[in-house]
Amino acid sequence: MIHEIAPHVYNNCFSKAEPKPDSIVIFIKNRSVLADKTSGEIRYPLYSELTKTDGEFIHLFSVDDTDYFFGEEGCAPVDGSYEYLPAGVLMWSKPKQLAFAGIVGCQLSDWYLNNKFCGRCGKPMERDSKERMLRCPSCGNTLYPKICPAVIVACYNGDKLLLTKYAGRGIGAYALIAGFAEIGEPIEETVRREVFEETGIKVKNLRFYKSQPWPLSDSLLMGFWCELDGSDEITVDTNELSVAEWVSRPDIPYREVDISLTGEMINYFKDYGAPK
Repeated sequence: MIHEIAPHVYNNCFSKAEPKPDSIVIFIKNRSVLADKTSGEIRYPLYSELTKTDGEFIHLFSVDDTDYFFGEEGCAPVDGSYEYLPAGVLMWSKPKQLAFAGIVGCQLSDWYLNNKFCGRCGKPMERDSKERMLRCPSCGNTLYPKICPAVIVACYNGDKLLLTKYAGRGIGAYALIAGFAEIGEPIEETVRREVFEETGIKVKNLRFYKSQPWPLSDSLLMGFWCELDGSDEITVDTNELSVAEWVSRPDIPYREVDISLTGEMINYFKDYGAPK
């Protein structure tokens, strides 16, 4: 999956570090990241490449011994080899650890950009000195990075898996039932509700599989296995899905390269069936 970058080490501990010449600077525009792909692999601007460094640089995280910073757009290099790449394109790039760093950097930088002013009183927000938090000095309002809990659900019926395709996305690849948790809702209830809302299917025997950060939607995805409970008749919510169907293991398309929890769970079921 996209976040599995071993032997490289991602460290998101809060730091007030200042950029060094070999620090990487993330510049974003409309959820796109400034990067160079002319060599076939991505690279981001180094602090030493910037001709203007009088803007604000906010420490984001580190990968191995390299620190990453969010930089103001006005400090971005004008080298023609750089271009703004959408995060959805960037995540498929190589090397993997830089792709992951780029989309997480985009997520966190976007949070800083979107919260310059207090949503309660409109005054400028200030960065906390001890943790990754924004505070309004006027009214005391505090903000932490946006993380939305969501589920990925692999519902099975014997050797068949409930596969879907999203509405409005052309043919597309098969996916699993997915959705965000609602306010005041246990995550297990999110699983039951999302499956029923999108397909009319009831489920039982929920089992947690794995989790995955998904920066494209500011989400933390939680994967669950569950079993059909009752009728296998599907009623498709056409506002959400174009296809929902039971697919036998031999007929499930295998994902040769996949960075998502969805892809891993689909491949697991094709190879091994439901977990014991």
